[in-house]
Amino acid sequence: MDLLTRRIGTDTRYLLLGFPLAIVAFCLMAIGFSLGVGTVAIWVGVPILGASLMLARGFADLERRMLPEVLGHPVARPRYRPTPRGAGMFRRLANPLTSGQSWMDLLYGIVNLPVAIVTFCLTVTWWAGAITGLTYPIYGWILEGIPDNTGLAELLGFGDGALIGVVMTTAIGVLFAVTLPAVIRGAALVQAGLSRAMLTGAAELHEHIDDRVRIS
Repeated sequence: MDLLTRRIGTDTRYLLLGFPLAIVAFCLMAIGFSLGVGTVAIWVGVPILGASLMLARGFADLERRMLPEVLGHPVARPRYRPTPRGAGMFRRLANPLTSGQSWMDLLYGIVNLPVAIVTFCLTVTWWAGAITGLTYPIYGWILEGIPDNTGLAELLGFGDGALIGVVMTTAIGVLFAVTLPAVIRGAALVQAGLSRAMLTGAAELHEHIDDRVRIS
């Protein structure tokens, strides 16, 4: 039971934190990329794109730090092209443009938002349904007793009695509570799966190849 509770708490925290991070990352990545591409012809866009890619790497590193807790095992960090020693400021900002993983990080910051919206909405909906339904017997009698109040049971055609309304809403809350672990876990794995594929895929492939070489 403790393991299940920790699992639900970890997945819920991951999904709830991931949504605002996805919004911030999307805004910064979209603005930086658009501004950089629009001014690259006059070279101003090069350092802007480089700064955007470095920012994307920071968000990617943050996501990679959260993945092990959700997946249950460590994840690899991709290899980024190092900045040459003694490089100037312009060269340092332009260096990320030569790293394929940096562009993948930026792409992740953009495509991750729709997935984060869906998983966040599922998390909030299931938690709200479970909490509201399970606590409905405490306050539902008051709501059901309000004149001309149309409850859920009445809307579904089960009658307009207070007892029917309380029992019906509570049963729905139980259904949400029973399915909560599976829904939250599934949403977390979908979110983490996208992150793992885009932010660690190349690194894990290299590690797999290195392991096969050492075994051979």
